[in-house]
Formats: sequence, structure tokens, C-alpha cells
Amino acid sequence: MSKVKYYYDSETLSYRKIEKKKGRKLSIALLSFLGIVLSGFLFFVIFINLPYVETPKEKSLERELANMEFQFDLLNKKMEQAEEVLAEVADRDNNLYRVYFEANPIPETQRKAGFGGINRYKDLEGFDNSRLIISSSKRLDILTKQIVVQSRSLDEVAKLAEEKEKLLEAIPAIQPVKNEDLTRMASGYGFRTDPFTKARKMHFGMDFTAPRGTPVYASGDGRVTRADNNSSGYGNHIRIDHGFGYQSLYAHLYKYNVRQGQKVKRGDLIGFVGSTGRSEAPHLHYEIFKDNERINPINFYYGNLSPEEFADMLKSAQQENQSLD
Repeated sequence: MSKVKYYYDSETLSYRKIEKKKGRKLSIALLSFLGIVLSGFLFFVIFINLPYVETPKEKSLERELANMEFQFDLLNKKMEQAEEVLAEVADRDNNLYRVYFEANPIPETQRKAGFGGINRYKDLEGFDNSRLIISSSKRLDILTKQIVVQSRSLDEVAKLAEEKEKLLEAIPAIQPVKNEDLTRMASGYGFRTDPFTKARKMHFGMDFTAPRGTPVYASGDGRVTRADNNSSGYGNHIRIDHGFGYQSLYAHLYKYNVRQGQKVKRGDLIGFVGSTGRSEAPHLHYEIFKDNERINPINFYYGNLSPEEFADMLKSAQQENQSLD
């Protein structure tokens, strides 16, 4: 049985019974239901937002992830700088070094080729930042490959430079008799009158007239392959193999200053002017061979003649006079 409640009425100076109003229970019920609904909604909002509530550990991991992305960004910028430097080196390599040493340039497709075949980056897939990691890895791999290609190219250029230096030392590039020792340049390369038959025939060398015993010098580095008189017409003569297809011949010598098999340097004294063999007077008959073919020696005196001296020699060599052998 519910308790009866009273209140004091000051007007009648008596206690009056509190009458329950109609609908009060309904209001209380509605308020209770509304409270339950609001509480449920609040719990629902909290529940769906739980993933966005960060714990200290999650905040630490988020900072590490941001730092990793920052480091990858720095790495890509460094790779970009390296690519620019490598591109400049490759440009000089193709258009300067390899041109100078007469080597074919390396095609751009070969320099910047990727990697075909299987997926090299499969293990990097499936992560939150897989795209960034794979992209950076690909770029780094291609850059590494370009460096390897460029390194091999520079190794080749270094070898070519070494060979070029040897070639420049080997080419027969000086006059075998000094200008001050010459009587005259008697005959050049080309058709000349034979001193014995008086017939016009090809003269395959140059004749330098000088007194008997005048020093004769090696015109380039090489090895003496012959120093004898066993070749018809040449008398005492020396042949030097300079390598790279070049040979030089010094004929009608009075005597030798070298022996077969001896290595010589450009400017070394190898013999002395004479008139042995098929010769009309003391002189040096000088020939140059390239790949076993006789070529005009006039094109190989840049090592010790001034432009004026070369012009005078060229003028004398072009005269169709009588040869001395």
C-alpha cells in the first residue's frame, strides 16, 4: 500500500492530502525512456569513435610513420640530385670522352633501362606505404644500374686513353734525319724517274740526302724487327714495328746502332746514312707502312717540323725529279 503524503496549507492552517495528478506516471515513464535513449545514443557515438581515440602507443607509431615518410622524401630528393649529376657525367661521356677516343656512344635506352622479368618488389606489397616504398626502391635500383653502366664506360675510356697515349708515342711522327744534317730532300713519294733505268715508276718513300755517317733516328716508339741487308735493293736497312699497324723502314745505311728485337723510343739513334744496296749516292730512303700498305711519309712529320719547314718540305717532295734509288 502506497504511503499517503500531506502538505501544510497556510491559508487553512491545516494539513491537506497531496493528490496525485493525472499523467504524472506517464511523464516519468517518458522521461525515463528518453534518458535511456540518450544514454544509448551517447554510448553508440563513443563506440563508433573508439578507433579515432589514440592511445600513447598509437601516437608514437604515428610519429614514426611520419618520420619514415619524411626520410623517404629526403631519399628521393637525394636520388634526384644524384640523377642530375649522373646525367651530366653521361653527357660528357657520350659527347666528349667517347668522341675524342673514337668510341661509340652508349644509347640512352641502355643507360636508363629498367629490370624486366619477375616482379622484384612483390615482398614490398600489401603495406600501408607500399606504393612509396616500391617507387623509391625501383628508382634506387635503376640509379644503381646507371652508375654501373657509367663506371664500366669510364673504365673503357681509361683503357682507350692509355691506348691513345701509346698510339701517339708509337706513330712515326718525326723526320728521321735532322734538318740541320740534310743536304737536301732529294725525292718524295710518288712517280719518279729511276736513276738506273731512267723509266718513270712509283717511288714508295722519301729520299733524304746527307753525308755518309749522318745520324738516323727512330721516328716512333717500337721494336726493331730487322737490321740486315737481306732485302733486295735496300742494302743495310732497319725495320721498326710501332704497333697499331704502323711500320717504318730506313734503307741504304752505312751501319747500324741497334739490333733485331731491340725496343726503341722516338728520337733514339738507330743507324747512320750510307749508300748500300741499290743507291746512286749517300742518302736515307725512308718508308712508312700502315697495315702492310705503303703510305706517304710526308703526312707524319708534325713532331719536329715548324709549319714553314713542313711547307718547304712539301714543296720539294712534290717535284717529280729523279730518285736516288
